Amino acid sequence: MFGFELARVATTTGYGTVADLLRLLVVPAFGYAAYHDIRTRRVDGRLWAPLVVIGLVALLLDFSRVGLTSFTGEQLLVRTGVSLGLVGSLGYLFWRLGAFGGADAKAIMTLSLCFPVSPSYLLPFGTVPEVRATLGVFSLTILTNTVLAGLAYPLVLAAGNAVRGRLAPPMFIGRPVRVDAVAGTYGSLLETPDGFTRRGLDLDALRMYLRWRGTTLSAARDDPGRFRDPDSVPTPGERGDPTSGSVAEGDPVADGGPTADDAPQGATPRAPPAPCVPTTDTPATPAVHRVDEWGAATFLDDVGYAYGTTPADLRAGLELLTEPDRDRVWVSPGIPFVVPMFVGLLVALTLGDVLFALVNGL
Repeated sequence: MFGFELARVATTTGYGTVADLLRLLVVPAFGYAAYHDIRTRRVDGRLWAPLVVIGLVALLLDFSRVGLTSFTGEQLLVRTGVSLGLVGSLGYLFWRLGAFGGADAKAIMTLSLCFPVSPSYLLPFGTVPEVRATLGVFSLTILTNTVLAGLAYPLVLAAGNAVRGRLAPPMFIGRPVRVDAVAGTYGSLLETPDGFTRRGLDLDALRMYLRWRGTTLSAARDDPGRFRDPDSVPTPGERGDPTSGSVAEGDPVADGGPTADDAPQGATPRAPPAPCVPTTDTPATPAVHRVDEWGAATFLDDVGYAYGTTPADLRAGLELLTEPDRDRVWVSPGIPFVVPMFVGLLVALTLGDVLFALVNGL
């Protein structure tokens, strides 16, 4: 009995339990992840292991405070099971289905461990979070807040476009970007030479292609005929590192990577390529032979994978971006899922469960 009371005293403070205060370390970590997700569309994988340790330590402190056999301890055990089994599994499942990236899935699974139950913080003006769902699984509150924040994004985007007079079909999912800034932008094209599309060229794949060719988008726009010619495709010894397509990967120039002058020393002189190559743009139809314009098929055969881009996608995007009178294109910036997740976490820790409040209000 004395040991239990000592543990209880040691795990509480005047502002909240030590476990709940420890969980606040997750907030700046997710802020850092959100910042880098916006800036580079990448999240450092080393971030998650320390947060998992924080979650485990916080859980141990919770159980030492309430005990496993008490009613509160049983509630904690059940809610932890629901958090890990439901919310954590959803993150893994959506990753396996391709709906989430690896960082998004790890972020959800980490939250399911760090916030299985609702924390409580005593502040001078009251206790937060203010609104708590009956179920009491706090990671589920964060997830529903995240979804609501994500749903609000298209409305904010459309409102911004409308104020600026950008009235076009993709105004809810995109914004116009100067062509000379496209290679330094994240997202995907919402246009092809034939009009608007919901599945245009991924701009990470565009950067991979430009780095692979050792050129820039500006150079391609200056002389599209030369770059369209398959004879201009560098030989394997002359090709650059396509990288992962991230903007912030040490490029000497902002719009597409190293120039041809940065080719490896001692590269083998380029041999004349074959005048045509088989393409697989339409695998359901018999294979046809045609000139590999822009070297699109050669590029994808060489790198193996470029975010689902096909040779037809790459050719259409390059044709659009090199149109002589084209100065702007519509781009879907997307929204990194870690960003609304960070917003959902902040709202959950202050206001609480927004969806539960809305349903109760109705």
